[in-house]
Amino acid sequence: MLVSVTGGTGFVGAHSVAAIVHMGHRVRLLVRDASKVERALAPFAVPPGAVDLEVGDVTDEGAVTRAVRGADAVLHAASVYSFDSRRHELMRRVNERGTELVLGAARLAGAGTVIHVSSVAALLPARGRVLHTGSPVGRARETYMASKAAAERVARRHQDEGAPVVITYPPALLGPHDPNLGDQTTRVRDILRGLMPFRPLGGFPVGDVRDTAALHARIVDSPGGGPDRHFGPNRYLTIRRFVQELREVTGRSLPGIVLPARAMIPVGLLADLVQRVWPWDIPAQYGAIYTCACATRVAENAGTYGIEPRPLAETFGDTVRWLLESGHLSAHQAGRARPSLSSVTAH
Repeated sequence: MLVSVTGGTGFVGAHSVAAIVHMGHRVRLLVRDASKVERALAPFAVPPGAVDLEVGDVTDEGAVTRAVRGADAVLHAASVYSFDSRRHELMRRVNERGTELVLGAARLAGAGTVIHVSSVAALLPARGRVLHTGSPVGRARETYMASKAAAERVARRHQDEGAPVVITYPPALLGPHDPNLGDQTTRVRDILRGLMPFRPLGGFPVGDVRDTAALHARIVDSPGGGPDRHFGPNRYLTIRRFVQELREVTGRSLPGIVLPARAMIPVGLLADLVQRVWPWDIPAQYGAIYTCACATRVAENAGTYGIEPRPLAETFGDTVRWLLESGHLSAHQAGRARPSLSSVTAH
């Protein structure tokens, strides 16, 4: 089976490509920069010849059409995941316009399964206390969440029209081998570096990138089976529990002050304004604070294809060990989380 993948050099994409290849399928990647592919896939022992490249952007209709031509399945994982206010224009363009182009081209190409990688954030703020596969699309004013909600509406429209579109909702993802050091991995690094002394109350679903990658591989391997919306395996963590997991993995105290999320929102808005002109990252983002303020769980077994989330200690431990081994943390900052990674593949 030939599977076309967008976003294959990102965190979710690289792990998903590895999982799909290890299922015995061929992959064609649509990438903007071919030089990033080797670095992104190097940790997964992807066999030579298992991956072909089409160079181009998801907002380029011609490149997208070439990338999906002849594909049996398409995994659209390309998006800009960031709460950085300097990237607002880019995420609006890529997240919505890219989804419209990729899903439309995949339908025209006759792909049997088209997976749109959405986000739990696309359903926030939720109307109820839990999220499920029938939850309505959110209407957040925060830019990243709004862009993912817009992409979600595109995907649901295709579903309503009878297209073979499957939507997945990854939670906040951790795990090893994050090629671009995304926002969630950066948050772990910043806490361990002591750059986040103030933390919002609330929480969010957290999962392991390898579990979400396994979900994508299973959907590709079982076309036409099961429901058409799936949540990545996850556990709901409060911020206190999130930090506590890091304490247990590192053996460090990680002191900090926890404040009500809504009380911190003005600070986040101010930080976003400053970030537009300040060249260094400010670890106090409105979007991250707002997500905590939404504080919504995912219903148990909400379309996870029977994949159980792996233990939190493994996910947090492998994340910290990878940050250490890749030079993003010092030995002191990583604490006792120093052995080799317990698992390096996506399956």
